[in-house]
Amino acid sequence: MKFWSIKGEWPDVDHPKTFSEKVQYRKIHDRNPLYGTLVDKLAVKDYVAEKVGAAHVIPTYWAGTNLSEVDWSKISLPAVIKPNHASGLGEFLYTPEDVRRLKQNDPCAEWLAIDHARYNREWAYSQVDRKVVIEQMLSKDGGIPWDYRCFVFNGRLSHIIIDTRTDDQGYSATYSREWERLPFYDPDYYPPYPEEIPRPEQLDLMVSLSEKIGRDLDFVRVDLFDTGDNLYVGELTLYPGGGFEAFEPPEYDRLIGDKWQVAKSAG
Repeated sequence: MKFWSIKGEWPDVDHPKTFSEKVQYRKIHDRNPLYGTLVDKLAVKDYVAEKVGAAHVIPTYWAGTNLSEVDWSKISLPAVIKPNHASGLGEFLYTPEDVRRLKQNDPCAEWLAIDHARYNREWAYSQVDRKVVIEQMLSKDGGIPWDYRCFVFNGRLSHIIIDTRTDDQGYSATYSREWERLPFYDPDYYPPYPEEIPRPEQLDLMVSLSEKIGRDLDFVRVDLFDTGDNLYVGELTLYPGGGFEAFEPPEYDRLIGDKWQVAKSAG
């Protein structure tokens, strides 16, 4: 029903053609044992280090299930706290007062109770040993660095979606591997950024890192943060938007889907 409400049609998961259908296909059919590691925001750090080097891994300060076990004297602020098995959750810790409020309103039990696999039928999350992670907060020019979401099919970068903010308004822009502006976007997400985004100085490194990480997979989204002096892998995504993201113009759902040969890792 969710797919129908967004797309106005039922997905063909037996003979998928669009990108959205192929995400649904992966959710239903693909049980690659590696996937549990890839979606685990803690375990994936070793995988990333093996593929592209530890320099591109965000340092971890602590991981566990009980905040009372944290030795806060060893946690450098600012920091980020988040669950390793769910999306859209986490808190920024800038000051000792933020830490005090965190301990007073401890979210860990609520986070750890989330069954992301059941909620969105994303099997890989059922393989994750749920934990809470505290890691270094990245910054650029005194703010949060931009998030470059790199879509990689069979080891080749297809396009990058960039999220940015201007005057508290979120925007999105999509660029090709060669940094040409692409016209599609998700109308249910941020509106298109009204200006051109300059070619990142580290674009060649973005391409190299994302393609090395995605070399052995039919599709993966590699999220990179650009701090100016380095690129860090934020997370890997196997089911972008749960396969429910809208495309405008809608024909790009099929055009992007044509790049994904699902048979490579289907099991």
